[in-house]
Amino acid sequence: MRRVAVTGMGMVTPVGIGVEATWNALLAGRSGISKVTHFDASQHTTQISGYIPQFDASHVLDPKELRRVSRFQQMALVAADEALIDSGLEITDELAPRAGVIVGSGIGGLQMIEEQLAVLKERGPGRISPFLTPMMIIDLAAGHISIKYGLKGINYAPVSACATGSHAIGEAGAAIVRDDADVIIAGGVEAGITPLGLGAFCAARSLSTRNDDPARASRPFDAGRDGFVLAEGGAVLVLEEMEHARSRGARVYAELVGYGATADAYHITAPASDGNGAMRAMERALETAELAPCDVGYINAHGTSTDLGDIAETRAIKGVFGACAPPVSSTKSMTGHMIAAAGSAEAAFSILAIERGVLPPTINLDDPDPECDLDYVPNVAREAKIDVALSNSFGFGGHNATLLFKRA
Repeated sequence: MRRVAVTGMGMVTPVGIGVEATWNALLAGRSGISKVTHFDASQHTTQISGYIPQFDASHVLDPKELRRVSRFQQMALVAADEALIDSGLEITDELAPRAGVIVGSGIGGLQMIEEQLAVLKERGPGRISPFLTPMMIIDLAAGHISIKYGLKGINYAPVSACATGSHAIGEAGAAIVRDDADVIIAGGVEAGITPLGLGAFCAARSLSTRNDDPARASRPFDAGRDGFVLAEGGAVLVLEEMEHARSRGARVYAELVGYGATADAYHITAPASDGNGAMRAMERALETAELAPCDVGYINAHGTSTDLGDIAETRAIKGVFGACAPPVSSTKSMTGHMIAAAGSAEAAFSILAIERGVLPPTINLDDPDPECDLDYVPNVAREAKIDVALSNSFGFGGHNATLLFKRA
């Protein structure tokens, strides 16, 4: 059976540009949440976010390209560039048809839609940018990566809200196992912190309104949580068939051994209270990995800081793992919720926990909810030698995706 190695990682997050900067920030328990300043949010009920003001894609795009590639696509390219360099992979003419991209987004180029709608209203349809379509559509993140690096194999963009990044990685691994590719860049990207994007989540009453204390607003599993914090970012993994990776002497971070994907079939935004869909995703991941619950040493939770979601995930973990429930942490307490990028970034964090022997903390966990009674690695990173880590992602629409990684 073909196996799937992780040989490269790249990311852009609210706590750091690049894998090392992000990981170091997580271990230090540093929040990336701040007041919204790139537009006037004074009339929004939530005025904080995980926006990345220092983001710059000029090292991967020339000035003309920067004007024609939207922010979420730029983040995808920056993450992919780091991941490919990290992997040491050379895309040869021979490899190109067997090398693909599966990178999705939940929202896509919302900023461009807002800007060009204003142009339409003020100046008429004749002044709409001819680049609006390629700058707004979700599949162009994968398309730009393919074009820039000459990846001619499987190429598409999954869309499953907050589960997108995990679905991308899981489906990429499945494609490698079934011999559709030898290498796939996989992950998710999001840049939806715009007046309309923030306003939409405010209207849905999904977000924390702790505007006076941004760094403490994202507080998964805490009794004082009041919603998630909208964030942006991008994260991708280079997945490679194991023998292909070994034949070129690649460093293998970990092996992707399990993947489970299910649906709640319950509600457009709320999870089933018993966590049944999440349970079945975790059980399927364990089954495909041929592992038992007690083999898992760490769980990176979806853990968004919503009232219903955190309780449902806790119940699901207890339902699957029982007395074997390992330490669990929510890195969204620091990064905020990067929507489509969340799952792929958290997959990388799970891999680094295996490789580095450190579990990132759940910060702002000062008064645990009595219904959230697992070991959430509160406030301080913890050294721990683990061989298997699980990462959960659950999205609006009832989409559930679970990934399992094992020490190579």
